[in-house]
Amino acid sequence: MRNRRIPFTKVLGAFAFTAMAAIAAPDHAHAQKLKGTTLRVAVVADMTNFDPMQFSLVNFHLIKNLYDSLIEYTPDGKAVPSLATEWSIGENNKSVRVTLRKGVLFHSGAPLTSADVAATLKKASDPAKGKNVYATMGIVQDWTTPDEQTIVINFKAPVPERQILDLLQFTMPIEAAGIDTVETKPAGTGAYMLAGRAVGQSVTLKANPKYWREGEPISQEIRFTVFSDDAAASAALESGAADIIYGGGARSAVRLRDSGFTVTRGPGPLVQVFRINTTRPPFNNEKFRQAFNYLMDREGILRVGYAGLGEPVALPWAPASPAFDAAYLKEFAYNPEKAKALLAESGLSKEQMSNWKLLVYGTDQPTVVISQIVQSTLAEVGIDVKLDVLEGSEYVKAQLAGEYQATFGGVGNVQKFPSRVATNSIYRTKDNPVLKEPHPFPDYLAAIERVNTTYGSQEEVKAAYDNLNRVLVKSAFAIPTNSYDVGLIVSSPKLDGFTPDIDNLFVARTIGLKK
Repeated sequence: MRNRRIPFTKVLGAFAFTAMAAIAAPDHAHAQKLKGTTLRVAVVADMTNFDPMQFSLVNFHLIKNLYDSLIEYTPDGKAVPSLATEWSIGENNKSVRVTLRKGVLFHSGAPLTSADVAATLKKASDPAKGKNVYATMGIVQDWTTPDEQTIVINFKAPVPERQILDLLQFTMPIEAAGIDTVETKPAGTGAYMLAGRAVGQSVTLKANPKYWREGEPISQEIRFTVFSDDAAASAALESGAADIIYGGGARSAVRLRDSGFTVTRGPGPLVQVFRINTTRPPFNNEKFRQAFNYLMDREGILRVGYAGLGEPVALPWAPASPAFDAAYLKEFAYNPEKAKALLAESGLSKEQMSNWKLLVYGTDQPTVVISQIVQSTLAEVGIDVKLDVLEGSEYVKAQLAGEYQATFGGVGNVQKFPSRVATNSIYRTKDNPVLKEPHPFPDYLAAIERVNTTYGSQEEVKAAYDNLNRVLVKSAFAIPTNSYDVGLIVSSPKLDGFTPDIDNLFVARTIGLKK
């Protein structure tokens, strides 16, 4: 029997214990250097609801303050305990046994038990109620609760270890009694509780007096204020009316940083991807598509579009992803000469290569700028294309329906298990709105399936990731250019104690004023 028990002091390698001290338990030495305050946080969009399964960007400032996950990740993707103190992966990776932390209370005062986790999993597995978590539950067959502190999750087939860990990290227990009302009334175990809300204006949270992490939260109140745009939020920070901006843009963040404010970046960025509709000419020509691997001036795109905040990438992975491979960036660096050679191999005429438009999201300034950069770069190799600029919902409709030849768009889930990239439209393996059915790249489908079913040695797992990476650059239906930050934090230099979150959610429990 292959039974891997992962207790508190031994999680995925020797590095894990040090990481746990920073995330699973408070850093007392650091906390003693901070004092509590009322945190005044500026956000640029109002929340949707209090359901942690509504994993939408506009809710990112609330989720990890109202709820805790079963496990957490360190910034480099190592798993550490949270509400689960240990977990054991069963024979053939077909189950995981989770032990819950004792003494944890929901905001109502009720204790956390396996029945609450079971109720949470039931909600997550319902396509009408599971929302953004539903897809993650696709690997789950059922679950049992041997006792109040234990839950066993059974899988439909063998599941790779990292995919199991992603499931545990994405599971944020909701009190069973609060499942039906969770959209309007939080029902979590988090460091903060709801104190009040003014729709479209603000949300106020107060410290949970019975929170399970010793010495946390440091600050006793958070006031989130909704501002009309990034400029208004920046003005509030500069005037002293706000202490923190969460979720602002890169350009304003750099300007504020240069003015003396602190910028905190997390390990969970998006990746900007040049999305290609291979069902339409000239992009149905493989050599023509492959040339774009070398036509992206990634350094220039990052510098001009995102003020240098991010990393150039040639694959759709953040550094925390187990499939990340920095060597590809060197191999597919900007190289017009290699691109020209592939364009010549394509056999297409200049007119054929120029007979398309680049769809542009006019509402998003970075996208406009990088589209202009690519237009200029293509002109240098003899490809003259026009920009088709659409605003707001008009662009979103075209993008989601695949009504374009090429466009830029960010993709998420790039720091977790590699096949999670398939949650993004251009990378979907089924019902792909751009590439259509049947999927035109069977090698890609096979590579995703290989990743999903390889759970043996590290060499076998790495080989599966390498195979997927090679298929991605060969098929070239999506050309990544750079990572960029969501959930950027710009703050007063008087504050410290920011905890990085793998999804770049805002974590306030460790933040306080410097003494």
